[in-house]
Amino acid sequence: MSGVVTFYVTYLLCLLLGIASVVLVAHWNYSYRGGFSWDGSIKHFNWHPVLMVTGMVVLYGNAAVVYRIPLTWGQNKLPWKLLHAGLLLLSFIISVIGLCAVFDYHNTNHIPNLYSLHSWVGICTAALFTAQWLMGFTAFLLPCTPIALRSLVKPGHVWMGGIILVLSIVSTISGINEKLFFALKANTNGTLPYSMLPPEAILANCLGIIIVAFGLVVLKILSNQTWQRPEPGYDEEDFRPLAYDGS
Repeated sequence: MSGVVTFYVTYLLCLLLGIASVVLVAHWNYSYRGGFSWDGSIKHFNWHPVLMVTGMVVLYGNAAVVYRIPLTWGQNKLPWKLLHAGLLLLSFIISVIGLCAVFDYHNTNHIPNLYSLHSWVGICTAALFTAQWLMGFTAFLLPCTPIALRSLVKPGHVWMGGIILVLSIVSTISGINEKLFFALKANTNGTLPYSMLPPEAILANCLGIIIVAFGLVVLKILSNQTWQRPEPGYDEEDFRPLAYDGS
């Protein structure tokens, strides 16, 4: 049972880091950046970091580890497939709203779109996520999909899922850094410059570190072979759920 305990401790850490990421990004944009609205002002833009961190990082990461929960191993896999797909769909919807927020803000204020490295990585990640979800739905949820095709697609699906998470984190932390460079300029907006490390910069830097830590924990869960959902007939005593009856 030590393996089960280790998993749940790691999974609890994953949940706590995810919650901390959402709370910190919301606090940053509410307390330091003026709050939220949908009126074309800078408050309109503030939805973008909150929704992207929530959707593309936290919800996405949690959706990726659903199959690793040991108590689900002795149960019918279909409900967990639906939960996995549903969480990813919710992640996708939230992320699309987050992208709409930044495009609407830019267009309203005549700011060019997609000129920074952050935006390039972000839009490529969103495109890959869209393709990944559609491929996963087609291969694993449509009853007419042949088993052989599912087996062929599965390794690539799992690998691409990890790559998208990494790209999401890269995009997120680059976006945090870009926002701090734009916002913290002593000569233009009365704030202390980023180089002086004011409280807002410390908060945002801590947010970036927590997001990276969250991603590392998720990747640890995904890469641990003993935490992968076993095939029918497995006999790993250390990871057999208490409710597992061998069926």
